[in-house]
Amino acid sequence: MSYGDDRTYKKVEVIGVSKKGLEDAIQVAVSRAQQTLSKVSWFEVGEIHGHVSPDGKVSEYQVVMKVAFELT
Repeated sequence: MSYGDDRTYKKVEVIGVSKKGLEDAIQVAVSRAQQTLSKVSWFEVGEIHGHVSPDGKVSEYQVVMKVAFELT
């Protein structure tokens, strides 16, 4: 299938969580979605959240995102 062909996608919402940073939280979510869904194609970030530890430092990054996969 080439890029110009007609196709249909479905989007599902996932939340990636990481202590390392936003990019890692995104990668965690995409990697896990890829294990469960076939033909994962793209993602969109909708929300960014985090957790602040008692010492005032960011201790966790949370990314709410939609992952799209092609329907076959």
